[in-house]
Amino acid sequence: MIFPKEVRAVLFDMDGTLTDSIPFHQEAWLRFLGNHGIHLRPEDFHAQNHGTIHEMIAKFFPHEKSLQKRAELGEEKETIYRTICRSQLREVPGLTAFLKALQSRKISIHLATMGDQNNIDFTLDGLGIRDFFQTITGGHEVFKGKPNPEIFFKCLEKTGLKKEECLVFEDSGGGIRSALAAGLTVIGIATSHTRKELIEMGCTAAFSDFTEIIPMLK
Repeated sequence: MIFPKEVRAVLFDMDGTLTDSIPFHQEAWLRFLGNHGIHLRPEDFHAQNHGTIHEMIAKFFPHEKSLQKRAELGEEKETIYRTICRSQLREVPGLTAFLKALQSRKISIHLATMGDQNNIDFTLDGLGIRDFFQTITGGHEVFKGKPNPEIFFKCLEKTGLKKEECLVFEDSGGGIRSALAAGLTVIGIATSHTRKELIEMGCTAAFSDFTEIIPMLK
């Protein structure tokens, strides 16, 4: 059973889980890096795409020591992302109905994302789902990004619940490893990987979108 009786909270990743935004992030990164003379093939970038925005900027600009400049570079990339994605922002099918179903069962809803506050606002307000979330934990609140488990430990602390009382929804290898390292059970959403790949990464179950999961709550 995907939702055992002891589950009292669901922790959601954002990019790739609430909205299929990973292709837009990748396009933004490649465009941003190209503007700074760093030219990567998509597959080469994909292999390095994990961590907080600050960790990513430090990785691509190792000689830039100014924290202010690094922050400006990070915001430049995120501005490109929001510009690219703004007219195409869509929820993963069934998301709002699933959130309503959780709410009706009095299962609390929480966000654990590597996105910064601006991207969180852009996504939650753009999709009109902010009011569903009891707590929001973003990448700007942690020192180490996924696959490090820090984000989930912080999110758990905010919920006030035990890890056994929570389920995580994730779409990426880094996010799955992060949640598993925090001792959490993970359900995969197949936007970035196939269901088979998500199961192989450690997910208990995997689904194409939320429309497949809603009937399991009834």
